[in-house]
Amino acid sequence: MLLLLVLSSGSAPGQQLSAFANGHRIFAGPPDGDGPWMVRAYYSDPEMVRELASRLEPWEVHPDEGYLVAEVDQELFTWMQSIGFRVEVDPALTRLIQQPAAALPSQVNGIPGFPCYRTVEESYITAANIANSYSTLASWLDIGDSWEKTNPGGDQGYDLYVLRLTNSQIAGAKPGLFIMSGLHAREYAPVELNSRFAEYLVENYGDDPDVTWLLDYNEVHLLLQANPDGRKKAESGLTWRKNTDNLYCTNSNYRGVDLNRNFAFQWGLWGGSSGFQCDEVYRGPTASSEPETQAIQNYVRSHFPDQRQDALSAPAPADAEGTFLDLHSYGRLVLWPWGFINQDAPNGSAFQTLGRKFAYFNGYDPQQAYELYPTDGTSDDFAYGELGLAGYTFEVGTTFFQDCNSFENLILPTNLPALLYAAKSARRPYQSPAGPDALNLSIIPNQVAPGNPLQLSATIDDTRYSILGGAEPIQNIAAAEYSLDVPPWSLSPAESTYPLLAADGSFDEQIEAVVAAIDTAGLSLGRHIAYVRGQDAAGNWGPVSASFFSVLDPNIPPAIAFLPVVLKGYNHRVQNTPAVILFDQP
Repeated sequence: MLLLLVLSSGSAPGQQLSAFANGHRIFAGPPDGDGPWMVRAYYSDPEMVRELASRLEPWEVHPDEGYLVAEVDQELFTWMQSIGFRVEVDPALTRLIQQPAAALPSQVNGIPGFPCYRTVEESYITAANIANSYSTLASWLDIGDSWEKTNPGGDQGYDLYVLRLTNSQIAGAKPGLFIMSGLHAREYAPVELNSRFAEYLVENYGDDPDVTWLLDYNEVHLLLQANPDGRKKAESGLTWRKNTDNLYCTNSNYRGVDLNRNFAFQWGLWGGSSGFQCDEVYRGPTASSEPETQAIQNYVRSHFPDQRQDALSAPAPADAEGTFLDLHSYGRLVLWPWGFINQDAPNGSAFQTLGRKFAYFNGYDPQQAYELYPTDGTSDDFAYGELGLAGYTFEVGTTFFQDCNSFENLILPTNLPALLYAAKSARRPYQSPAGPDALNLSIIPNQVAPGNPLQLSATIDDTRYSILGGAEPIQNIAAAEYSLDVPPWSLSPAESTYPLLAADGSFDEQIEAVVAAIDTAGLSLGRHIAYVRGQDAAGNWGPVSASFFSVLDPNIPPAIAFLPVVLKGYNHRVQNTPAVILFDQP
């Protein structure tokens, strides 16, 4: 390796000698100034990474190459060297964090330089408009205050809101999916992903049968901005992570508490957080010290049942309901508990199964959180450890300030299906992911007169898991069934499901085409919905998928339906006439 020695005149002792290696500058001591700098830190023992996690969170960890990437100040630079890291400044990444992006010439909305990402205010306007426009599906709930709002004298601060989505006209207990984003302020993509998911659900309700039943029989709780004070700092280009609590590391850009080290469960007990106020993983003075953390915990506790005993070894029941997702960036990872100990959670096998299912959709690496580095006081450990929810973290994308092209073409289209699956499986997150998926539902013809039969077909597939990090057990398909207008779990004792048969005559493969004839005699006029699910040879039932069909009075001529039209490459609206389609050019 070629080393080019450089003498820096006027530097302090210990800072004079530096060298270039592989394009990165290596310093015998910290560089001049206070930082921050982006560094590559090389290690010889994985335990060094775990020790590092008590002071900071690496941006990237590359175990195969023995280095990590982190943002450090002068004190952390010296400390990392003292515990054995070889530290190299990365000039390109350092310039990136020191030179915030400017607004694009034609940009009107969004974060400067990133028009695809809504600001705090814009995301709030979006959610409020959803609640106003879809009043039977959406409610916009004030769940608490940010630190700035509870401490007058500084910035104005914000309310924390949850956008709750469900069909309020269908009563009864419903399983829940909670998705949170923006807990770490500098992570741009997760908030927009969560916002787009909200828009997708309400805009497709009534047209997409799966979205329709998801909101009919589930509650989806979306906390778009979990740390709005910090997010406002990050919108200026600062790599702000924590909230803005000015009691700690006062009046600096390092102030605040890491909200994802501040949750009550196992707070500060395992070396996965810091007691130093200026560190980016500072856990706060006490568990749940921050108003944002308190608001989140109180909301989740009030909307999800406690299904797990307190002992670390106690599993949640196999039929527990409810899923908790915390969206972060970055790293292309699907993570599950525990984060604080190198030991499987009591529901570890089921966590792995659902994690591999999520990773099938987004292509990320599924793993237990501790494999990355230890953390304590985190949101997903709280959700699982205290309540028994299936708690996960998605680390989306490849950088904090992800470019819009990557977001629109990679992050969004691969993660939306994963979020939809989270909603589909929220009724039994520890059971249904082990079962097969019901795909390619088709009902022919789609409209019939009463008494005329319909042909229902589908594909039942037990193979759809990520193979990154290991293979999930898969089985042959053993059965498939459907129900009409009511999902299988809500049928009365007088109602029943109906079998679908293997199209080739026998259930003996891991992917099976299935068929059934639907008898429409006795069905009311109007639109109906068929729910389909499959079972594998191990007895696991997968989640349902759905399809619409209609029973029409043959004596009444069909009316013209004014339905949304989707044409690739255009944004469009359809006027209230079948003949006129107005296009907005892209």
